[in-house]
Amino acid sequence: MSSDREINDILVHLINEIWRLEEKAVISGDFTDITNNDMHIIEAIGLGEGNNMSAIARKLKITVGSLTTSMSSLVFKKYAVRERSEKDRRLVCIRLTEKGEKAFLWHQYFHERMVSAALRDLSEQEQGVLKRVLEQLVVFFRGYQGPL
Repeated sequence: MSSDREINDILVHLINEIWRLEEKAVISGDFTDITNNDMHIIEAIGLGEGNNMSAIARKLKITVGSLTTSMSSLVFKKYAVRERSEKDRRLVCIRLTEKGEKAFLWHQYFHERMVSAALRDLSEQEQGVLKRVLEQLVVFFRGYQGPL
């Protein structure tokens, strides 16, 4: 098998496996009522004072309209709350509840374990090479415009 084909197989398998395992590991226990997509919205809201819908949608690279339905579900399930901004009453801020913060931290823990496993047996030089390869993939994915 050619190197290109082997790398393709590894990447496709890795992407699918991360998505599957993340869903299995993260959407469990106290968090079975949400989806992977919900968990990534929780991640985009972040800890602290929260964000407005536009800022969250920008982080996720989706429209505010697309975010609205998911956000309503997260509010209904008590992972997030909507609050008027103290500085500008026209703005609605989204903030995580205690339940949402626990989900955020659980998701963060999963990612920390994943990165730790990836780097465990790599030298500093190898870690640098891996970082450059992943950065090149990010550039490709961000710039991808569909079939060539």
